[in-house]
Amino acid sequence: MPTYTYTGRDKALQVVTGELEASSPAMVAESLLNLGVTPVDIRHKVATETAQDTFARLFGSKRIDERQLQLLTRQLYTLTKAGVPLLQALRGLRDSSQEEGLRDVYQELLNSLDEGYDLSQAMSRRSDIFDAFYISMVRVGESTGRLTEVFLSLGDHLEFQRFMKQQIESAMRYPKFVIGAMIAAMGVITVFVIPAFAKVFANMKTELPLMTRILLATSDFVVHWWPAMLLGMLTLIVAGKLYVRNPAGRLHWDRLRLRLPVAGKVMHKGVLARLCRSFALVLKSGIPVVQGLVLTTEVVDNAHIAQALVSLRTGVERGESVLVASHRVGIFTPLVLQMIMVGEETGRLDEMLDEIGAMYQREVEYELKTMSQQVEPILITVLGAMVLVLALGVFMPMWDLGKAALK
Repeated sequence: MPTYTYTGRDKALQVVTGELEASSPAMVAESLLNLGVTPVDIRHKVATETAQDTFARLFGSKRIDERQLQLLTRQLYTLTKAGVPLLQALRGLRDSSQEEGLRDVYQELLNSLDEGYDLSQAMSRRSDIFDAFYISMVRVGESTGRLTEVFLSLGDHLEFQRFMKQQIESAMRYPKFVIGAMIAAMGVITVFVIPAFAKVFANMKTELPLMTRILLATSDFVVHWWPAMLLGMLTLIVAGKLYVRNPAGRLHWDRLRLRLPVAGKVMHKGVLARLCRSFALVLKSGIPVVQGLVLTTEVVDNAHIAQALVSLRTGVERGESVLVASHRVGIFTPLVLQMIMVGEETGRLDEMLDEIGAMYQREVEYELKTMSQQVEPILITVLGAMVLVLALGVFMPMWDLGKAALK
């Protein structure tokens, strides 16, 4: 009988790990639920890989990106819908694929299936490509005989995820470019322009204005201490990355990101759109609400929202309705809560969550289209303040010198 490793949470929400022998992952899940443990991840235990195997997996096979994963999912949907057996479909995709990374993945899946693994178990061996949400959905499709529908839903889900990321990155491109140009311009002025004026000001016998003295002191500091400043910036970047890797630091950083002016609102709605679409997907697949919330938490890429989902799941486990628990965590608007109430009362919560996700997506698209209009006044104000400081600092002494010459 095969052995499975599992990760779950007990009634106190503490992480529980271990191993169980069972005939299938479903039997492991049933045993864990009888023990009062909610399963989060169940995987077939494989033999310990050697250093050579690890090197081949990390460096010999190429990791595929989001676009390729979406293509893989769409291809599997098309072939399974046409009634092509899974092994034959994977062989055909391997032989016809023009991308080396995809060919490697197809071959690894074929090897695992030939060894007797299920498709979800085969995918779990490449967890660097297929996340827990993807694997769990495939496992549900296998157990319910709805693998084709699962691939269709996963394809739509991946397309939506990719679209949201592209839209946010596109909207942030203009502000990043303007801010980068402003920083570069300030660096050139500070390092090259102001020192040239400093030689002129040194010959003046009058006291320089305060703004000019500040500019000269700043320029002198940057010119003489730029190695230390560069080292300090690198240190701050490394320290920041290490801090964000810490769970408490990640939570603080993700909460701060959602409070940023203009961009924070867009990111917040984008996260909620992905959350609602993902939750709707797992409910449509027949997964219970509590387990669905566990899987949805794996998809959310914001620790603050993920923490709210854990609180929501805890409320549902205590017997609260999704509406009551959602109201308590406070991440949804009153309109969304009303839609959740209608969904629960009519037994169509998955459809309502899909509608909520679509609504958030439309709002994100609108916010992204108007983001440049919202950011431009802020950038113009900052740029104007910088020009004013430079103008006052550089030209006021010359103005005083001109007035003295006229006298």
